[in-house]
Amino acid sequence: MNTSRKRAVLFGLTLPFVLASASVLNAQPEGQNVADPAHWPQAKSQGLIDSETEERISALLAKMTLEEKVGQMIQADTSAIKPNDLTKYPLGSILAGGSSPPLDAPDRSPAGPWIDTVRAFNDVAMQERQGHVPIPIMFGIDAVHGNNNIVGATLFPHNIALGAAHDPDLIRRIGAATAKEIAAAGIDWAFAPTLAVARNDRWGRTYESYSEDPALVRSYAGAMIIGLQGNPGEGTIQTGNVSASAKHFLGDGGTANGIDQGNAQISESELSAIHSAGYPPAINAGTRTIMASFNSWNGAKMHGNKSLLTDVLKGRMGFDGFIIGDWNGHAQIPGCTSTDCPATFIAGLDMAMAPDSWKGLFEKTVQQVRDGTIPMARIDDAVRRILRVKFKAGLFDPARPYERMTDLIGHADHRALAREAVRKSLVLLKNDGVLPVKSSANILVAGSAADNIGQQSGGWTLSWQGDGNTNADFPNAQSIYSGIAEAMEAGGGSATLSTDGSYARKPDLAIVVFGEKPYAEGSGDIRSLEFSPGEKQDLELLKRLKASGIPVVSVFLSGRPMWVNPELNQSDAFVAAWLPGSEGGGIADVLIGDSSGRPRHDFAGRLSFSWPKTAAQFSLNQGEPGYDPLFELGYGLSYSNPGKVGQLAEIAGIDGTPLNKSHFFTNGRVPKPFTLQVEPAVTRAPVDSRTKQEGATQFRWQDGAHGMISIDGDDIDLSFETNAEMMLKLVYRVDNPATSKVTMNMGWGAIDATSLFGSTAGWQTVRIPLKCFVKHGGDMARLHPVLSFETTGSMTVSFENIELATQAPDGICPSGR
Repeated sequence: MNTSRKRAVLFGLTLPFVLASASVLNAQPEGQNVADPAHWPQAKSQGLIDSETEERISALLAKMTLEEKVGQMIQADTSAIKPNDLTKYPLGSILAGGSSPPLDAPDRSPAGPWIDTVRAFNDVAMQERQGHVPIPIMFGIDAVHGNNNIVGATLFPHNIALGAAHDPDLIRRIGAATAKEIAAAGIDWAFAPTLAVARNDRWGRTYESYSEDPALVRSYAGAMIIGLQGNPGEGTIQTGNVSASAKHFLGDGGTANGIDQGNAQISESELSAIHSAGYPPAINAGTRTIMASFNSWNGAKMHGNKSLLTDVLKGRMGFDGFIIGDWNGHAQIPGCTSTDCPATFIAGLDMAMAPDSWKGLFEKTVQQVRDGTIPMARIDDAVRRILRVKFKAGLFDPARPYERMTDLIGHADHRALAREAVRKSLVLLKNDGVLPVKSSANILVAGSAADNIGQQSGGWTLSWQGDGNTNADFPNAQSIYSGIAEAMEAGGGSATLSTDGSYARKPDLAIVVFGEKPYAEGSGDIRSLEFSPGEKQDLELLKRLKASGIPVVSVFLSGRPMWVNPELNQSDAFVAAWLPGSEGGGIADVLIGDSSGRPRHDFAGRLSFSWPKTAAQFSLNQGEPGYDPLFELGYGLSYSNPGKVGQLAEIAGIDGTPLNKSHFFTNGRVPKPFTLQVEPAVTRAPVDSRTKQEGATQFRWQDGAHGMISIDGDDIDLSFETNAEMMLKLVYRVDNPATSKVTMNMGWGAIDATSLFGSTAGWQTVRIPLKCFVKHGGDMARLHPVLSFETTGSMTVSFENIELATQAPDGICPSGR
């Protein structure tokens, strides 16, 4: 039987589409980067243009100065601007980036400080003062799986999980709930949905994509827009709706080698047929904004591609809203800088996201309009589009009935919806008769992710990379273990938490929860699809339980399909749970049956991404030549439709370790591809860490001799991470304080780190901005060695972990004692 063809028809991929996909994929572009609008689908914005609104816009434009017009076209980040700055620089929009806090508040804050922040900026923007036309700001936030910057918000499963649900109405309802939680925090604009069609699963943003299948992305796009914004022409901030931003236009999911912000080397027909699939329905649904992508298409940066931004998107597709840039994305256009880029506005960008470069860009753009570099007609068109969106979003109406309705944030109805989404998104890959679990049994719940809400929520969760979170940061959430324990107790059984798998009494069954640690763009890119190459603690745990005769159920958390053949072989059942978000109880709803073992809910999820047979199958898409997955697109077992998975080959097919460039020292040792060099004046020995036996290494420097330890690699490039304000995170303990100066070197940038090692204080965590090393001469584009510590005195230090982490307010640049 041709199972590929059968499933293609069954899950909405008709054979003509499969053949069309194969034909466009075979096309080999030759430097083509100018689009012909005739090759693109047509669409038409709904609910954006009417004569009354256009007259009001024209009246405003007639009153506005050039400075006020240019101000509308620039967006700044909360970390780099204060409300009073708007008196001189009348910007049109403010954003809070993934790790940017509200004003005068911690980066992990509930709704109150966010409401106050938006109000503070709007109060200045709407002041009646001479020479100023009051125009409300738009405040944008990356609400990509719920209002995920706000403590206490409902966190829905990430898009890859929602794709597995194959349920457009679920997407619409999630959009509506998310909008209400955003509006309740005083915010009016969501940078969502992501409409990327991810075609290479090594890409660190794969989990932001609904599917490798453009037809599925197409079916979801309009549903999410309507959920967020309401029906075209109807939804406003007063009705609990917010403006959406379809992103990232265009081809972000098709870059070569799955490299973030890379180059999509594909034909125009493929770009149109596959990667633009979600945009016509988003435009037809009335999306008010579309975000330009960082990536290039055949060498041309999207932020400067006039043929696509203006001729195709605004022309052929009839988009009447405005195009917003991505984080200093305009600076990547050849000849541009973050503060000087007329090319991006001429190409069709309407609002530049200039988080920390806004002042220079404002001043330079005003000058370029005055000298004729940027035509005034282009400025007026951009501002008209921005004002059109503000009117349609209800921003000129001061009423905010949803603002401060903070009971909507984490509301029980929204949490129930998120739990439903978790149930519907789980994909059962294997079940050798152990599921569902009887709730009357006595089970063990193991694995590092079992009771870790931050890990189950993934990236873009209270911080950009989703790191640094504890369960205390999620007051309305439930961990996977907690949900399982609740279900077992209700059935008369028990669930014991033991992350390392140890037990006093042999359990009837073990559920092991493990998977990828949180990550976001850039740092999430990987070389192969092998899960945790070089680090096999989770596999060893599965083997140990299996060898003890305990049935094992694996719950795998990931932002992409991964090669887990060894883990599948050691599991009696295996569930792809993706990144489920705040409602861990949704997993128990499906895994845990009643006291007699009858299911309470069946598995409904089906793969929206093909599952690899080897770790080298990172670009594995149905319809392409040589398609040979382990589990094909649309696969998913259930209690009512069981299947058998035999013993799988355990040859990865590719070494996935060399691309690691964020974990330098993990659980007391240096992971591949890095190596540790220790000079003779330094001795080392394993010691216990905070949570693990021999999970750290102690280094002892002898007094009176130069001693150095260094972590080396082959010309590691951390320029992206440096520009993204990332930090070096050290988890260490000073056992004997340093008696002489201690120097830390990164990229030949040497800083005096004596203050970090001058006193004993137990285990501590320190974050050092990478830019600290740049200030001291560090070249972050070619790190060789990567990192070193040296002193001529005595010192004893135990290191547990050294890794890259998201920007945090407690970052320090050491400067001596």
